[in-house]
Amino acid sequence: MKDFLKRKNIVISAKRYGIDALGAMALGLFGSLLIGTIFNALGMIPGLTFFAKIGGYGSKAAGCAIAVAIAYALQAPPLVLYSSALVGFIANDMGAAGGPLAVLLFTVVAVEFGKAVSKETKVDILVTPFVTVFVGGGLSVLLAKHIGILVGYVGTFIGWATLQQPFVMGVLVSVVMGIALTLPISSAAICASIGLSGVAAIAQGMEADLVYGVALAGGAAVAGCCAYMVGFAVMSFRENRWGGLVSQGIGTSMLQMPNLVKNPRLWIPPVLASAITGPLATCLFKVQMYGAAINSGMGTCGLLGPIGIILGWFGESYPADVTWVDWLGLALICFILPALLALAFSLPLRRIGWIKENDLTLPE
Repeated sequence: MKDFLKRKNIVISAKRYGIDALGAMALGLFGSLLIGTIFNALGMIPGLTFFAKIGGYGSKAAGCAIAVAIAYALQAPPLVLYSSALVGFIANDMGAAGGPLAVLLFTVVAVEFGKAVSKETKVDILVTPFVTVFVGGGLSVLLAKHIGILVGYVGTFIGWATLQQPFVMGVLVSVVMGIALTLPISSAAICASIGLSGVAAIAQGMEADLVYGVALAGGAAVAGCCAYMVGFAVMSFRENRWGGLVSQGIGTSMLQMPNLVKNPRLWIPPVLASAITGPLATCLFKVQMYGAAINSGMGTCGLLGPIGIILGWFGESYPADVTWVDWLGLALICFILPALLALAFSLPLRRIGWIKENDLTLPE
């Protein structure tokens, strides 16, 4: 068996699955869904609606792109690589908010089975894609929806947190949504599914107090997502320079997942930063989301979190006048404080050796 696995380049290890595959997954997500959201953001500018027509396909291609990226990282032969696209589409579609996680799990299994049978028969062009799609697609049909349900419990928790006192709610929503943004699950889908926006709450016929609480929770979610994206971008600047600053700051903090698997202490600075910016958003600056609920889970990805808040300010449903304090609060919560806090918390961790040189270096 060892000789067979070696001959087939099937390496069962934490590095292969927990670092290589996870890193590739983040790149696949960035090359589809996240770049699509950036195109959508550009499409909001008058005269640039053409970009939105392109960006709208990003979410549809995400499952395929993630699966192909994972298969490439696992050094899959061509037929397995190409067949993984269908596995990714099925897993992402059936997994709902847990789609990216379902793609990761089932693509890994499907690719390894595909590699095992690749070029073992004279009808390889039929057998290899059949096995790859049957294994990955079958697991997706049987289990992906359950992964979506499990991830949905995060949404249930966020929904419960929105009913808590603003300070507690700010901490809980900010920290949990930031973690969800960085993990291989869809924070945007979670926010959309529970309607984390004042506009969505109004559409559901909620009373004014509940609408206010939901809108504040949307602001706290934006604060948390920004804390992780901007936080990781700034605290890893010495390793990743400007490219890393941009790719994490307006791309995704999920790029750090392989490093987080190797060193979970890297979570500490953004978690602490989000635990501070969340309640500041809800209690001091009263940051409210009246834009699309999906924007609550986007953070600074394509700047869609702040853009959602700004668009909500000028919508018909926003209940107050916008002043310079609101603009100052938005800048502090989404950009300035996450950068300063994450950097401040990371420096002592570097001094005591909890964060070592190159721990935050992004995978190539």
